[in-house]
Amino acid sequence: MKTALVQLDIVWAKPEINCNHISELLETIPQVDLVVLPEMFSTGFATKPEGIAEDEPSTSLEWMKKSAVGMDCAIAGSIALKTDEGYFNRFYFVKPDGDLITYDKRHLFTYGGEHLTFKPGNERVIIEWRGVRILPIICYDLRFPVWSRYRGDYDMMICVASWSIPRRYHWDALIRARAIENQCYVAAVNRIGTDPSREYDGGTAFIDPYGQPIALCSDNKEEVIICETDLQILEKYRKKFPALGDRDNFSIL
Repeated sequence: MKTALVQLDIVWAKPEINCNHISELLETIPQVDLVVLPEMFSTGFATKPEGIAEDEPSTSLEWMKKSAVGMDCAIAGSIALKTDEGYFNRFYFVKPDGDLITYDKRHLFTYGGEHLTFKPGNERVIIEWRGVRILPIICYDLRFPVWSRYRGDYDMMICVASWSIPRRYHWDALIRARAIENQCYVAAVNRIGTDPSREYDGGTAFIDPYGQPIALCSDNKEEVIICETDLQILEKYRKKFPALGDRDNFSIL
């Protein structure tokens, strides 16, 4: 499966501008099966979503649906969403046939106050797409390995993020750690640029099950990288080095 990872400079609180810009970035890429965008790709990361979060159904979601059909691929990324139940940091996985899968961010970023306005998700989601089983997580989720622990149910982890510069070293270490401990591919997409309170320098990468980067975006540069999930390599490695058979069993909600 071929995946395009989009490292993006997001214009604050301008969904239409951001969606149009992403369309421009994707115009010249080859055919892929999946496009992955950063966390809150349409607005920037908002811990105070009033006046910024999109109403349900969002215009950005409609753009994702149209783009998926036009490119004959799935589109994935998270949106700040206002619903009747409250605000959610919601990950969308949109397939070209109209099938839509969602995941609400489980671990809200308390250090930045995200938990004061957003509601946490409570469901771990597995997505199947063109032969690959995918676990989606959002930014701060990356720090909590029990939540994303491999249970024999996925091949690739997607992490969409707005991970700021002061903790960039943690990002680089954790995306590799999640790949190594779960013997899986990790598609990790972060943004660049600035918002009213933070700066971002990227670090978007595709990590193989050995923890090695197959493809990396340049820091502080808008870029789209194409990478491929090879299930034969993954299966061979898991059989050759069956460490997952010795994993601990955790009781998770």
